[in-house]
Amino acid sequence: MTRRALFIQFLLSLVLVWLPAASAAGLDPALLEPLAGDDTDAKLEVIARLGMESSPQAVMVLDALSNDQLYVTPEATLLVKTQTGIVDAATGASVDTMLDQAATVAVNNRLRRAIGAALSVARLYAPDPAHRLAAARGLQRGTDAALLPTLEKALAGEKNVEVQAALTIAIAALQLKSDRPLLRAQAARTLGKTGNAAFRPMLQGLLQQDAQGIYAESDADVRAAAATALHRIERHVKAVEWVGNLFYGVSLGSVLLLAALGLAITFGLMGVINMAHGELLMIGAYVTYAVQALFRSWIPQWLDAYVIAAMPVAFVVTALIGMALERTVIRWLYGRPLETLLATWGISLMLMQAVRTLFGAQNVEVSNPSWMSGGITVLGSLVLSYNRVAIIVFAMLVVLLVWALLNHTRLGLFVRAITQNRRMADCVGVLTGRVDMLAFGLGAGIAGLAGVALSQLGNVGPDLGRNYIVDSFMVVVLGGVGQLAGTVVAALGLGAVTKFLEPYSGAVMAKIAILVLIVLFVQKRPQGLFAPRGRSAE
Repeated sequence: MTRRALFIQFLLSLVLVWLPAASAAGLDPALLEPLAGDDTDAKLEVIARLGMESSPQAVMVLDALSNDQLYVTPEATLLVKTQTGIVDAATGASVDTMLDQAATVAVNNRLRRAIGAALSVARLYAPDPAHRLAAARGLQRGTDAALLPTLEKALAGEKNVEVQAALTIAIAALQLKSDRPLLRAQAARTLGKTGNAAFRPMLQGLLQQDAQGIYAESDADVRAAAATALHRIERHVKAVEWVGNLFYGVSLGSVLLLAALGLAITFGLMGVINMAHGELLMIGAYVTYAVQALFRSWIPQWLDAYVIAAMPVAFVVTALIGMALERTVIRWLYGRPLETLLATWGISLMLMQAVRTLFGAQNVEVSNPSWMSGGITVLGSLVLSYNRVAIIVFAMLVVLLVWALLNHTRLGLFVRAITQNRRMADCVGVLTGRVDMLAFGLGAGIAGLAGVALSQLGNVGPDLGRNYIVDSFMVVVLGGVGQLAGTVVAALGLGAVTKFLEPYSGAVMAKIAILVLIVLFVQKRPQGLFAPRGRSAE
């Protein structure tokens, strides 16, 4: 064969390959013609046929019809308005036409329902795998057995592994109604492997009995497969619940840890019962709100970074307030716990009223930055939100910084010396008054950081601190006074136990039960989980 013949054969093969692709890219104008009329039944037939078309052009037309973006010209030509311009509904080619004299194709509720069903099928052929995946998952609970050939055709041509799995499940859901027992049993096993609780009603329906004791499913093998599938789903659901409770328990424990860490310094190391500690958390949250407002007004392009900027600002502001309180009020009340409690309670009321005066009595909203929005989906249905994951990591980092500060800095050395023997530390030249002020400022600053974290979990209001002051004291007492490791273990433990108890007893009864358990534990072991050792135990 000569080179010329080979070249001609190559061109012919290209044409043969191109022709089917070109024909598949467009739609038959005669198919779309009834959409320009007023016959609802004819439109319904067109919509159903578009849903069966394996063409992205069909998806575009259905989307346009659903969003009132499909127009008909006086010449009965159908046009679609897109973000890039006007295109022909049949070919998808751009047209240089204005829509001044074109009318929107009218759609009623009956047509909208049909469009939704057709789109679920048509999007199986969308170019974007995410759209195909969403369409396949939407059809997993379908009841129309007529869609089975369409789904099998889509599965045969699908290359994406995730979409293939979703289509397999959708096919299995329809095969439960097959007249072949082998297919029904195989479908039940496939649905059981998903662990999806949404398929429980389908499988339970196979095991139902009527008044005479006759099963809805006549085949014993299919019933056995359905029972096994239900067991697998139940086991998966319990595992998801357990992991979810553990995650939310650890996230709650991280919040309690941040709230109690500053109190562990002021109460555990200095012996000061600071009832205004919760209001320091609240001030840290309001500082975050103020920083967000400044970013939104002055540098909106950097809005996602406002949380990072709010951390040092909240720490400095609350630390200064804490040092001011220590120098003006608390320094005169060391060794007088009742007077300290009453004085700091009065200060807490003053701080709340000051915040109400400045920001109002209503809650304010602190929105999550984009990098903290959304979450990670694990085990099929459990969503681990990014904001809670960030708080867990943040709490661990704060604990490490506080540990390093107390054990590897001059200030930490002085704090530990004063905790063990104040008089001896004073005799050897330690400025105990200044160390008290700095330690109290450190505890208040950590409370401000806790307020930054709390602002990412919900709205911020003047009463925010009241929700955490009692829990913070419980964490410090349970962990052991002055014990940083005990504070960490107690906070995470209380958070986890609370979340595991709430589904059975409710939030209020869970708190009461935990309080009773802590009281009983402290009666048996007053030193807490980690008792002081050496001279600090005296």
